[in-house]
Amino acid sequence: MSTTTRRGTDDGRARKEPGDGLGTITTDIPARMDRLPWARWHWMIVIGLGTVWVLDGLEVTIVGNLSEVLKSSDGLGLTSSQIGVAGAVYVTGSCLGALVFGQLTDRFGRKRLFIITLLTYLLGTVLTAFSMNPLYYFAMRFVTGLGIGGEYAAVNSAVDELIPARYRGRIDITINGSYWLGAAAGALVTIPLLDPALVPAGLGWRLCFGLGAALGLAVLFVRRHVPESPRWLFIHGRQEESETIVRSVEDTVARETGSELEPVETTITVKQRHTVGLARIARTVLRDYPRRTVLCLFLFVGQAFLYNAFFFTYGDTLQTFLDVDQTGAYLAAFALSNFVGALALGPLFDKVGRVRMISGTYIVSGVLLAVAGLRLDSLTALSLTAFGMVVFFFASAGASSAYLTASEVFPMETRALCIALFYAVGTAVGGITGPLLFGRLIESAESAGDIGGIAVGYYIGAGLMVAGGVVAIFLGVGAERKSLEDIATPLTAQDAQDDQDDEATQGTRGTQDDGR
Repeated sequence: MSTTTRRGTDDGRARKEPGDGLGTITTDIPARMDRLPWARWHWMIVIGLGTVWVLDGLEVTIVGNLSEVLKSSDGLGLTSSQIGVAGAVYVTGSCLGALVFGQLTDRFGRKRLFIITLLTYLLGTVLTAFSMNPLYYFAMRFVTGLGIGGEYAAVNSAVDELIPARYRGRIDITINGSYWLGAAAGALVTIPLLDPALVPAGLGWRLCFGLGAALGLAVLFVRRHVPESPRWLFIHGRQEESETIVRSVEDTVARETGSELEPVETTITVKQRHTVGLARIARTVLRDYPRRTVLCLFLFVGQAFLYNAFFFTYGDTLQTFLDVDQTGAYLAAFALSNFVGALALGPLFDKVGRVRMISGTYIVSGVLLAVAGLRLDSLTALSLTAFGMVVFFFASAGASSAYLTASEVFPMETRALCIALFYAVGTAVGGITGPLLFGRLIESAESAGDIGGIAVGYYIGAGLMVAGGVVAIFLGVGAERKSLEDIATPLTAQDAQDDQDDEATQGTRGTQDDGR
C-alpha cells in the first residue's frame, strides 16, 4: 500500500515554508479513495451528510403546508404576500449562509463546518416554533436558512471528496433528491398535526417545526462518525492525519467487503497552503473557468426559480383556487415523484454521461411545465398534481445535477465557496424573486377569480430551465467516472508545477552561466 510522501530537496528533506509546517508533497490519497469498492462505510457517509436535504425538504414543505393556519387567528395572521416574504427571507438566509460558511469550509475544513451549520439550523427551527408575531417568525426563518445554506456548501464538498469517482454522479443526484423524502414526510405529518380534532390549532403548527429539530439531532449523532476530508487535510499541511484516516477507511472497507484492495500508482504533487485568497479564487472562477462559470449560473438560476416559485406556493395555490383543505396528500405524492426521479435517473449520469443527462432533464422538464401553464385553466387539483409529478420527475434530477456540477468542475481549494457562490447567486435571482412573484400572482389571480393568472410564473420557470439545458449542451463538462483532480487541477498542484518549472528554468540558466 502506498503512502503519502514528501517531495524533498536534494538532501532528502521536504521543502517547507519557514515556520508554518507546510511543504511540497506527493500523495496517492485521491487515487486510493477513488478505487474503493462500495461498502457499508459509504452508506454511513450518505446518511450522515445527505440528510441535510431531507431537513430542507421538511422545512419548506411544512411552511408551504402551513400557509392557511399561519394566515388564521390561530397562527400569525399572515397574508399570502407575507407567506411569499417568509419564503424569500428563508432563501435569503440560505444565500448568506452559503457564502459565509462556504468560505469558512474551504479554510477550516469540511467536518468542523458541517457540525456548526447543523447546529445553526437546529437553533433556528426550534425558535421558529415559539413565534409570536410575523417579524419574529421572519427572523427565525432567516436563521434557519443560514444553517441550511451553510450545509449545502460544507456537505456537498465533503460528499464528493469521500465518494469514489465512479459512484459520485448517482450518489450526488440521489442525495440531493432526498430533499423530497423530507418534503413527503413534512406533507404527511402535517395532516394529523393540523387537524383541530386531534391537536389544538394554535399548537399543531408549532409542533410541526419541532419535527425538523428532532431529525436534526439524530443526524448530528451520526455525523460525529464522519471523518474530515483526507483531500482537504493533505492540502492544508495535515498529511499525517490524512494518511491515518485513509488507512482506517481502507481497513474498514476491506473488512466489510471481504476483498483485498489493489495498490494504486497515480499520485499528485501539491504545494501545501493554509488558505487561498479570495482574489485567487475569483481569478480561478472568472478567468480560468469562464465557460464552467456560465454553465453553473444558468443551471442554478433555472432550478432555483422553478422550485422556489412552484413549490413554496403550491399548497397556497391548491387551497386558494382548487378548494383543497388538506394539501398534505397532494404534496406528498408530488414529493415522492421527485425522489423517484432522482433515484431512477441518477445512475444514468454516470453511465450515459453528464452533458446528455443534464441537458435532457432541464429541457424536458421546462417544456412540460410550459404545457402545464397553457392547460392551467382546465386542470383540477388531481390533474395539476399529476402534471407536476411528471414535470418534476425530470426536474428533480436536473436540479440535483446543478449542485453536482458546481462541486465537480472547480479546483478543490475553491469547491465549497464555488458551490456557495453559485447557490447564492442562482437562488438570489430565482429563489428570492420566485416566491415573491408567485405570492403576488396568487393574490392578483384570486382577486380576478382566475387561476390562469399565475401561468406567467410557469412560463418564466419553463424558459429558464430550457435555457439551462441548451447551455449545458454547449458548455457541459464530461466529468463522469473521473477523479476530481482530473476534472479540475487543484490550485496547490498548479503551484507545485510552477515551482518545478521555475527550478528547471533556473537550472538551465545556471548551466548556461557555467558555460560562458
